[in-house]
Amino acid sequence: MNGIDFIAQILKQEGVEWMSCFPSNPLITAAAKIGIRPIAFRHERGAIMAADGYSRMGDRQRFGVAAVQSQAGAENAMGGLAQAFADNIPILVFVGGNALDRLGVRPNFSAVQSYQGWVKQVEAIYTPSQVGDVMRRAFHALRNGRPGPVVVELTVDVCGQEVPEAARVYKSPKLARQAPESGDIQAAAKALIAAKRPVIWAGAGVLAAGATADLRALAELTATPVFATMPGKSAIDERHPLALGAGSGTTTLAAHRWLTESDVLLALGSSLTRSPYGQRIGAGKTIIHNSANPDDLNKDEAADIGLVGDTLLTIRALIAAIEAETGGKGCGDRKAVEAEVASVKAEWMAEWAPVLASDAEPIPYYRVIQALNDTLDLENSIVTHDAGAPRDTIVPFYTATTPHSYIGWGKTTHLGFGIPLMIGAKMAAPDKFCLNLMGDGAFGMSGTDIETAARSGAAITTVLLNNSAMATYSGPTRGTIGEEARQTYGVSTMHGDYAKIAEGMGAVGIKVTKASELAPALKEAQRLNAAGRTVLIEVQANVEERRSRF
Repeated sequence: MNGIDFIAQILKQEGVEWMSCFPSNPLITAAAKIGIRPIAFRHERGAIMAADGYSRMGDRQRFGVAAVQSQAGAENAMGGLAQAFADNIPILVFVGGNALDRLGVRPNFSAVQSYQGWVKQVEAIYTPSQVGDVMRRAFHALRNGRPGPVVVELTVDVCGQEVPEAARVYKSPKLARQAPESGDIQAAAKALIAAKRPVIWAGAGVLAAGATADLRALAELTATPVFATMPGKSAIDERHPLALGAGSGTTTLAAHRWLTESDVLLALGSSLTRSPYGQRIGAGKTIIHNSANPDDLNKDEAADIGLVGDTLLTIRALIAAIEAETGGKGCGDRKAVEAEVASVKAEWMAEWAPVLASDAEPIPYYRVIQALNDTLDLENSIVTHDAGAPRDTIVPFYTATTPHSYIGWGKTTHLGFGIPLMIGAKMAAPDKFCLNLMGDGAFGMSGTDIETAARSGAAITTVLLNNSAMATYSGPTRGTIGEEARQTYGVSTMHGDYAKIAEGMGAVGIKVTKASELAPALKEAQRLNAAGRTVLIEVQANVEERRSRF
């Protein structure tokens, strides 16, 4: 058995069922021979992003796997790797490597050299006997510690050689959950009990740890409202009376008010990274910070109490400590807090209700988002946004319910992420209705993977907001593009018949020009997806300037 076949066997042992790819890589054929399905994307970046989407649904139990060729393939993959690294997503990527005698020879690409700082871990295979050890370290890194992409470089002449029989041994590494120190838990519990106006900041780590039910229990026990970060959106059902909503650069009034006025902030499963695509934490707060990665603590925010460890174990330890301190009664006036949250939500929605219900033409973004809320089966749908205006408008207003019913992303913001991301999500949850909201600028980055969705049977729906412009950069106060470039040379304008393009790639194209057509189009998309057809709904949209910012 050669090295490539041994790797394929290990993937099978680890439960891998499919692999995104862009030929050529010998692992693709080796995997196919033993029943691991390869799905070819139209660009390497898309293949990496689809693996990313699958891993986001996997909660460190299932991992997206991608294989790309050497040189240009490895180079093209870097954008997808950067996105996964920024958002702490564990994916396994195999890149083709040069022969041993060509390593380090310019201009040959070396993943081991070039990917440093872009991934969590990267190794090359230099001898056939290394294969099992490299793969064990790879899966250990996927399951444990700070999440992130793991890369294995397949040195071409080595991996084709026979693996010595004695080295054909592979033991699957397990997830090792760590809990914070008991003294830190006690200190955190006392701080929460003493808090006059606490708030919970829920990150993606809550989802990855499978801790959503425990988060709700902690919030109810302590009468503490919950804000979800953009990656953490769906960590709590946003219909819950203690849910404040989610935030990117935009957010809800309730979230803004508690983040501003709180005296104790409990961050759970979050890196607390300062970003233009996140909310800021005001001064003068006691910050209790939980993360599985100790490097997150005191990175951007000073932690008064650090809780390094698995988020599920952390929440359960906090609940036990608070119950012990309060005789099982918990703390805070839950009814009063819930009433205040409801009042602030009502105030905010009164301001935005006319926009959400508008029948104006071209169609406002917010009218599209309201149609999603009104039409979709929220518990059985998975929705994501693309970068730019779709992200800024949907994050505060779309209602996330069950875990991963919404996939938020974007510490780095690659246009076009939504289509391959949703293909990966569909592979993880084939019974769910999977929809991404994107602009026409984003479509230009990954639109050809509509064909990948149609060809592979990963039937997804794309709602494309067509305003013939890059909305984030087209208004008078948006971006850094000046009027000369916009007006004289049309730098931020673009055109296309996207429904027709989708039809030409094997999908169903639907055009929507009136608000009254939104609900029928979404219902038809759900029907067609259930029948295995990929759909693109092209909405004639406005250039939306309004944002829920404070």
